[in-house]
Amino acid sequence: MIARLRGVVLEKDAESAVIDVQGVGYLVNFSTLALGKLPPEGQAVDVRVRTVVREDAFDLFGFLTRAEEEVFLLLNGVSRVGPRMAMGVLSGLEVPELVAALSRGEVARLAKIHGVGKKTAERLVLELKDKMKNVHLEAVSRGTAPVAQSGGTQSDLVSALLNLGYKPPQAEKAAELATSRLGADASFQTLFREALKSLRAGA
Repeated sequence: MIARLRGVVLEKDAESAVIDVQGVGYLVNFSTLALGKLPPEGQAVDVRVRTVVREDAFDLFGFLTRAEEEVFLLLNGVSRVGPRMAMGVLSGLEVPELVAALSRGEVARLAKIHGVGKKTAERLVLELKDKMKNVHLEAVSRGTAPVAQSGGTQSDLVSALLNLGYKPPQAEKAAELATSRLGADASFQTLFREALKSLRAGA
């Protein structure tokens, strides 16, 4: 089982990145937030990895910190929550915020994450509330890849788009457009998807 990759970022898109390790390219799925913090293409990266094998697929899921990986495993252990939904949840809130929301039973906040909904949020709280105290949050500050400094949602959006290879004027325009359409209180994941949508449409 692949547990860690150290190599160079070859390509990035909205859900995954290709990491070259001595000439072999590994397609790794990341949360939206983690993708926004990966180094630009051509730069070195060191990520934690979980391998998920099914009859019809062999998928790699990547993480920047031990805490992110731990939360992913806990989410994936919840009934009717697979690895891709777990990544979707991780895309909605930063790990410390997600752990806090689960610990406090903030169903309404969790339900706002794209693809979750109230019933799933309630199930997450029911099954994970007491387990959050075991997550090693100190690992967040010792990430295995550079973490962008937070300057608000707008700044984070621009940074994430720049890391995907878009030019500053494109990234800034798309971030402003997404925020104006959806409102500044929309989740980062929702705003990021809207910004990508406008860029791909040539807006």
